Amino acid sequence: MALPIRTKLTFAWRMFRDPGVPMGAKVVMPAVLVYLASPIDIIPDFIPVLGQLDDLLVLFLGLGIVLWLTPRHVVEDLLFDVEGGVSIH
Repeated sequence: MALPIRTKLTFAWRMFRDPGVPMGAKVVMPAVLVYLASPIDIIPDFIPVLGQLDDLLVLFLGLGIVLWLTPRHVVEDLLFDVEGGVSIH
């Protein structure tokens, strides 16, 4: 979580393009973005605090599902690459 935002975005893009990431995880990524961009929410945004909390909940659940579905070695290799390392795979 200590990575700069640009590195996080690069990591997400590489995960989306990597053939080692399961299709189920790749489907979750744009689904979360569509939900966050959609004006339709579980709890409307005009309700103070709760309106934004449902967006955060969906974001963190989506991230958790993507990481849970993706093999650990794929995540580690991609993180190593975006942090400036050279992957051996």
